[in-house]
Amino acid sequence: MPTTLEAVRPIELADIQQARKRIAQTILRTPLVRLELGPDFPDIRLKLENLQPINAYKLRGAANAVAMLSESERKRGVWTISAGNAGQGVAYAARQAGIPCSVVVIETAPASKIERMRALGAKLILVPHEVAWKALEDRSFPDVDGTFVHPFDDHNFIAGHGTMGLEILEDAPDTVAVIASIGGGGLIAGVGSAIKALRPEIKIWGAEPETAAPAALSFAKGSPQEFKDWKASFVDGAGGRSVFPRMWERMKPIVDGYIVVSLDETKKAMRLMAEKARIISEGAGALPLAAALTGKAGQGPIVCVVSGGNLDLKIFCELIAT
Repeated sequence: MPTTLEAVRPIELADIQQARKRIAQTILRTPLVRLELGPDFPDIRLKLENLQPINAYKLRGAANAVAMLSESERKRGVWTISAGNAGQGVAYAARQAGIPCSVVVIETAPASKIERMRALGAKLILVPHEVAWKALEDRSFPDVDGTFVHPFDDHNFIAGHGTMGLEILEDAPDTVAVIASIGGGGLIAGVGSAIKALRPEIKIWGAEPETAAPAALSFAKGSPQEFKDWKASFVDGAGGRSVFPRMWERMKPIVDGYIVVSLDETKKAMRLMAEKARIISEGAGALPLAAALTGKAGQGPIVCVVSGGNLDLKIFCELIAT
C-alpha cells in the first residue's frame, strides 16, 4: 500500500452535506417504504437503493469521488475494482464527466452487471476474486492507466454514501435501527456516520452471509480478521475475504453489532420482497432484511438498506423458487 495514503479520518456531517449538493443532479432520492408483514414481525422499512440509475447505491459514492478529482486526475481517466456495482457507479460518473474508465472485474460477477459496465463505456479486465482482492489491498494492477478510485476505502466515496443516511432520518425520524450489508464497509461507514452525527442513539447493524463474514469475526475478536472459510455465493455484492484495517478503523466507532445470516435466509428475504412489495433485490440487498427477520435488531422501526437489484432475472427466479 502506498505510504502517501492519507490517514483515516472521521466522515464529518459537513462532508456528507456537501456531497449531497454535489451529487444531487446525478442520483435519485430513493423512496423508503414500509414492508407490510403483520403484527408478528418487526416494523421494517426498506430504503430502495435498487432504484438508482445503476440499480445500486454505489452511484452515490462514485459520483462524489469523481466530482472531487482534480483536473489533472481527470485527464488521466479513472479505474476501479469491482464485482459490478462500484464499477457501474464509477463508469456512470466517468461518462458524465467525459473521461475514460477501466474496471478490474471479478470474473464471477453476474452477466447483467458486466453488460451494464460495458454499456456505460468502461474497459473491462476480468480476473479471479483473489486477484481482485489483492489489487484492492495494493491499490494497483498491471498495465491499467488512470486515477484509482477505491470502491470503499475512499473518504469521498464514503461521504457520498452518507447522503443516504440524511434521507433516512428525514423520511423515517422514528427509526431505532438501521441495517446495511457489508462488503468492503464503505456503505455502513457512510450511512452510519451520517446517522450517528445526528441521532447517536440509533443502532447501526451490519449484515453478512455465513459464507463470508469477516466483519462479524473481527467484531468478536476485537481486531480486523481474515475469513478463512470464505466461499463464493450468489451474494456477490457483500461478504469479503477480510476486513481491511483502515475500514475496521472507520467501522469500529460506528457499528453497534453484526448479524450473520444463512444463504437460505437471504433467499427467503429476496422472495419476501418480491411477493410483498414487488421488489427485485440481489443477494447483498436482501441481507439486511434477512438480518432484521432474525429479531436480533429488535422490533423496530428498522430501516433495511436494499443496496442493489443487479441480478440476472433467470438466476433471481431460480433463487427465489428454492
